[in-house]
Amino acid sequence: MKKTDNQMLVIFGASGDLTARKLIPALFNLYVAKQLPENFIVLGASRSDMSDEEFRNRVVYDSPYLKSKIEDLKENYLKGFTNMFFYEDLGSDYTAEYSGLAKRIEALNASKGTDSNYIFYFSTPPSLYEPIAKNLAEVGLNNQELGWKRLIVEKPFGYSLETAKNLNKGLQQYFKESQIYRIDHYLGKETVQNLLVTRFSNSIFEPLWNRNYIHHVEITNAESVGVEKRGGYYDKSGALRDMFQNHLMQIVSLVVMEPPIGNEPEEIRNEKVKALKSLRIMRDEQTLFGNTIRAQYVASEINGESVKGYREEDGVNSDSTTETYAAIKFYVDNWRWHGVPFYVRTAKRMPTKVTEVIIHFKTPHHQIFSDSGLNSKDNKLIIRIQPDEGILMKFGVKVPGQGFKVERANLDFYYSSLAETYVMEAYERLLLDAMQGDATLYARADEVEAAWEFVDPILDYWKNGKDVRMYGYAAGVWGPENADELIEDFGYWRNPGENLADDPGYCVIC
Repeated sequence: MKKTDNQMLVIFGASGDLTARKLIPALFNLYVAKQLPENFIVLGASRSDMSDEEFRNRVVYDSPYLKSKIEDLKENYLKGFTNMFFYEDLGSDYTAEYSGLAKRIEALNASKGTDSNYIFYFSTPPSLYEPIAKNLAEVGLNNQELGWKRLIVEKPFGYSLETAKNLNKGLQQYFKESQIYRIDHYLGKETVQNLLVTRFSNSIFEPLWNRNYIHHVEITNAESVGVEKRGGYYDKSGALRDMFQNHLMQIVSLVVMEPPIGNEPEEIRNEKVKALKSLRIMRDEQTLFGNTIRAQYVASEINGESVKGYREEDGVNSDSTTETYAAIKFYVDNWRWHGVPFYVRTAKRMPTKVTEVIIHFKTPHHQIFSDSGLNSKDNKLIIRIQPDEGILMKFGVKVPGQGFKVERANLDFYYSSLAETYVMEAYERLLLDAMQGDATLYARADEVEAAWEFVDPILDYWKNGKDVRMYGYAAGVWGPENADELIEDFGYWRNPGENLADDPGYCVIC
């Protein structure tokens, strides 16, 4: 187990939803698991006027996100956790100078023995990242002579390639790239990380992970909910920016990447960048027309209940052309993946919530046991990221009886079967990694920019291209009917159910 240095976590935007909903519960779980360093404190910083005690009540004692975790705990044990928390009011503006904050940090560092090691967590809008970094630098809080200093910034990492580059340059003016940790909670999921282990630790998969044996790769991210209370934000973003550019591109990079030299963070991140740079960027309109589909959900009835269409959601423009469904077909220009199509889709208001990677293997070249339904019975490796996390293999077996009728059987593993193993939640893992200086699961500047280089031309085409279509799909179905037209040969997506082993086509409507 890696050693975790004594340190202070400073959270900007500490009075916001993310802090209470994700960060504090993650820290509590690390506290219970005895994963926090001996000397560790949290300093919340925001524009709200609160005392230390009021902050502790807000994020611990009165938090709905901790209620079930703390109700049976002894007071002394809980007090040990809450006494780690302190608060500093930044006044009316995050961009004001930070001399007061610096004095508070210095005083707490001296009294609590955090060895001048600080993490600054930016739980704020991206527009504040550069001003906060500048203010920290001006009072010397980027200086690593007496201890390390790290930044954690939340997505979105830009709105386009240009804005991503500007954001990176803005942060890099004041902090070194090695100090900057761009958090993507999807990479904190055990099942996402298990992509690497599945690929590189198993001789039954590693030799087959190439164009000689793989027919195509399919990645689905589906959410059963609509935009909920995020209509105003979502209408300026859309499915491609909200999910594809960051979360799904990270998954793509793990599927595509070459074996790293070792398991050191920079070796893995180097290969991820190479993978993203090898994606064939689509620029001409004919290719973009044939290989991309966008759509919006429209009003429908699910389980007897009326559901709004996207354009009727609060905060959404009544004639919006923002996509809630995006499906992309693309290729990878390297030896390993030459000619293998990748199909990636993400959407709101699907029949069920699910994220999975499906590796479709080629059928044997010489078919001894022919079957008219062979296309639906290819060998598959299905890596379920959520829910019902696990791995499923589909392979051919003989149906009992005369002759050689072939059917596909399942061989499956579920994380839930590891009853004695505690699986960390995403923010727990990512916070602990940052505390230990492990950047493996954090995005690097060139990684973010490589993802935007691929996505930018698609967004530009959807905004400015000729013959661009916005399809509709009823809330609660698997997207527009023509989405299957993207997939050559096999002709349809795997529409998964809530449970990993559900057959394709299974559809949860209730």
